[in-house]
Amino acid sequence: MNENVGEDHNREGYLFHHLVAMFQSLALQQMGKLINPISGEVEGDLQQAKITIDMLEMIQMKTEGNLEENEKQLLDRIIMELQMNYVEALKTKDIEDESENAEDVEEDEEEDENKTEKESESKSESESKEEKESKE
Repeated sequence: MNENVGEDHNREGYLFHHLVAMFQSLALQQMGKLINPISGEVEGDLQQAKITIDMLEMIQMKTEGNLEENEKQLLDRIIMELQMNYVEALKTKDIEDESENAEDVEEDEEEDENKTEKESESKSESESKEEKESKE
């Protein structure tokens, strides 16, 4: 009967490790760090990644005092690594957003310049026509 207790304990440890690894993979996919195995593409949703990390932190809080030392260390390490990756992903997103905004501003400035040039050309043409008509 003691064998069953040991097997159940090993199974629980295995399942716990698997659960934590599942959340870790999901969070990394949501941060755009791993390819989504279903779509085969890199996808990012930082809001969902934050929720996934929060779920791991909730598991950490709810299981406090009930984990084996190696399980506690695993959970602590994975949460810390995910938090660091999340901060890095936020910084990268901010840099990309700034770059996109700068490109948008440049495009808007070019459009304004083109519009001004066309208006000037149109005005010059109108003035030329008026001059011709007044001479006739």
